[in-house]
Parts: sequence; structure tokens; C-alpha cells
Amino acid sequence: MPDCNVTVFRDGTRTILFDVGAGADFMPTAGELPDALGQIGVSLDEVTHVVFTHAHPDHIWGVLDDFDDPLMPNATYLMGRREWDYWWNPETVNSIGPDRAAFAVGAKRRMEAIEGMVELVDDGQEILPGIAAHASFGHTPGHMSYEIRNGGQSVLILGDAVGNPHVAFERPDWPSGTDQDAAMAAATRARLLDHAAQDQMQVIGFHFPQSGIGRVERAGDAFRYVGETA
Repeated sequence: MPDCNVTVFRDGTRTILFDVGAGADFMPTAGELPDALGQIGVSLDEVTHVVFTHAHPDHIWGVLDDFDDPLMPNATYLMGRREWDYWWNPETVNSIGPDRAAFAVGAKRRMEAIEGMVELVDDGQEILPGIAAHASFGHTPGHMSYEIRNGGQSVLILGDAVGNPHVAFERPDWPSGTDQDAAMAAATRARLLDHAAQDQMQVIGFHFPQSGIGRVERAGDAFRYVGETA
């Protein structure tokens, strides 16, 4: 599995995670989130909010502990309304295709465990002070990206709307087999990359290398990813 960058944002009052990784059920090398948070001085109990970009296994399966209880017991969980409705729908497991049926079963089980702790969010909504939701549909039907603004500075958390810092930047119009709606995802990529380049925003890609943090530059009719080390 490629790098998985769980974003942690602390504003002095809140400790917010964007996605939670795959957990140990997905593959043996996953499930390191508690240790990774501990290394930066964040305990699971102090996480106040968990914000999901989407409900693929490597983004939501890590939400439960070994006893199928929420790993972050004091958190409020936020997910795009359209994404929640898609995975909650009992017909999704039958329509998503046999290769991804386990995705649907796994997502639903975890969503049932946190159902009473969830707030659903919509495109353009300020979900928390200084954090806005951006619809970035295509990779999944309700995928959301999130923009954090602090004065004149901003960062765009892309999730899987832009899957890698190479082909996706040079040819955002190319379809990707990881996207559930390839045409919609391509249009979303182009829009997000243009927005980030125009506004000179930092971006964080869930599967980008190293820290996952970088910037988007225009390169003719395409884009270029410029990674940062911190």
C-alpha cells in the first residue's frame, strides 16, 4: 500500500484528524495510527473531531479498535452527506461490483458503530471554524476535500481526489481505474489543481510521498507538484 497521510490539525481548542487510515483489518502493515499519533504527542482521547474525505478502507477502516469500539471515543465524526448516503444504502454492496463489495460491507459496519456520533456536511459548508467542505466527487460518489484557512494562508486537503503527484498532475484528464466515476473524477482533479495553483495554496495528498505536503504550479496546460519536507 502506498504512503497514507493522516492529517492532524490543532487550533488550541480542537484536535482534528482528517481520515484515520486502514486499521489492522485491512492488511498486516496497516493499523499504526495510535503509535504515529503518540509520536507527535497526540492521544486518542484528546481527538475532538474526525473528518472523512470518503469511506474507502484506507480512510475509514481504522476508526474502530480491536473490540469494534470507536478508536477516538470522545470525537465527533463528520462526513459528506452524499458519501454517507451512498455507503449506507443497502443496495451499494450489490451495485459497486464484486471487486469492491468488501469495501461496502466494511464501510457500513464502521458507519453503524459511529452512527450516533456523526454530523453530515454539505458542499461549501464551514464544518468547523476556518474549515470548509469542497465537493470533489468522482473517486467516490460523495468524496469531499477540505480547505483550512488561517488569515491569508490556506491548505487544501485533497484526500484521493488527486491520487498521485505525477500522472494526475501532468494529465489530470486521464481516467484512473481507482475512481468510481472516471470522467467526473478527471473534471474534479482539473478543477482542484487549478484552484490550488491560482490561489497558491498548500495541498496535502493522502497518497503523496514523504509528508504529503506540497504546492501546485502550472506547467503549460498541465500542473506540477512541488513537494515540501515539512
